[in-house]
Amino acid sequence: MQAMPIRIFLVLFLLVLIYPSSLVAATEQRVALVIGNGAYGSGPLKNPVNDATDMAATLKRMGFSVILKTNARFKDMDSAIREFGRRLSRSEVGLFYFAGHGIQVGGVNYLIPTGANVEKEEDVRYEAVDAGRVLAEMSHANNGLNIVILDSCRNNPFARSFRSETRGLAVIGHVPKGAFISYATSPGDVARDGDGRNSPYTKALMQHMKKPGLPIETVFKKVRQTLDSETGGKQILWESSSLKGDFFFVPGASGSKGGVVRDEAAETTSAATDNLDDESRKLEAEQRRLEEERSSFVKKKALEEKRQKIAEERERLAAEQEAERQAAKERKQAKKSTTIAMAKRPSQPTVSEIGRDGRFIAYDNETVLDTRTNLMWAAKDNGGNIDWANAKSYCKSYQGGGYTDWRMPTRDELAGLHEPNKKTRLGFQLTELIDLSSCFQWTSDVQGLDNYYGFSGVDLYWMQMSTARGKRALPVRSAK
Repeated sequence: MQAMPIRIFLVLFLLVLIYPSSLVAATEQRVALVIGNGAYGSGPLKNPVNDATDMAATLKRMGFSVILKTNARFKDMDSAIREFGRRLSRSEVGLFYFAGHGIQVGGVNYLIPTGANVEKEEDVRYEAVDAGRVLAEMSHANNGLNIVILDSCRNNPFARSFRSETRGLAVIGHVPKGAFISYATSPGDVARDGDGRNSPYTKALMQHMKKPGLPIETVFKKVRQTLDSETGGKQILWESSSLKGDFFFVPGASGSKGGVVRDEAAETTSAATDNLDDESRKLEAEQRRLEEERSSFVKKKALEEKRQKIAEERERLAAEQEAERQAAKERKQAKKSTTIAMAKRPSQPTVSEIGRDGRFIAYDNETVLDTRTNLMWAAKDNGGNIDWANAKSYCKSYQGGGYTDWRMPTRDELAGLHEPNKKTRLGFQLTELIDLSSCFQWTSDVQGLDNYYGFSGVDLYWMQMSTARGKRALPVRSAK
């Protein structure tokens, strides 16, 4: 019969050695009210429900009896605070945690329930819960130690309809005896909801409050350090305290709720844990910097590729524009040439074809077109002897067909008319569409005695002198 008490003693002894917080839970009554509101019609928040749920689980492991409310309306919050007050009177440690929108109006802090209908500043006192209500319940319970944690300094979702531009929460002027109040950020400032599962404040708090042997002041000091690092100094933890003794969320091996004897082994373990946590934070920060550098590199590379594509496109556009300018210039020049050519055409409204001979076409304006060379010839020469100078002048002033750009032909151009297999009525070897009165025609080539060409069976230009005898002028022009 005496073996059973001995076994119970051994079990309790092992629990004290392995789980010192179990002894605290068994000997120290702890009660907590945890509220997380995020489903607001105006300014909804992502993390408060996660924050409250995770905080409630953490507090339960530390021996707290927890009342958990999420997305609570006004009546739900009021009922939960009343129940919290009743349990406080039977406990030694009370803790109130709220995550969600909290605002100040006239220096009074209000916690916003879900479903609050706030159209103007005066509505807040009727639609929201005065934070002083919780402090009043704590003061009435007179239980010796109370903790208030407000992760509720987010942006005012009703700011547009308020006359005041005051942000965040106000510092509570009267802190009840034996109370510790923590704000997620400094008075008048706003806290961040966070991008992960929890807000930066609640995440840091749950990390450090689990460490054994740390007084509450040290816990929040470490939270402040972590929060400063995580937010780059933009969110600064703030607290007010009227505590006289020490409080440990998780005591050391020899710890208790107050007047703790220093436990060197626990402090050594805590210090080692802190070092690991610091090292972990440094690695996480380094990883974030690496990811930021990688993201920056990828963005920079994408920008360079985009810049290169734009430069190439600009070059292509410039080339197309230059090609279009050249084409427009050529079209303009062609139009101008056509206009000039039209101006030089005969004044007759139409020119009719009157005969063809192979590549030669004769028109009724006394012109003959050589389609192979695109040269237009006078249908006949001047008809009488003429020296070289007068022949040149004759050709230049000739206006046959209404054209004014006639000239004396070159030797090669006259040779181009020579067709050995053809003979005119006078025996000249060229098309019958051109009527020559002599086989010798002056050329524009000035080469001594060789400045004319003969169309007889034998080229007789070498037999002649540079006199007018037997020489004629046959005008030519380039057809446009």
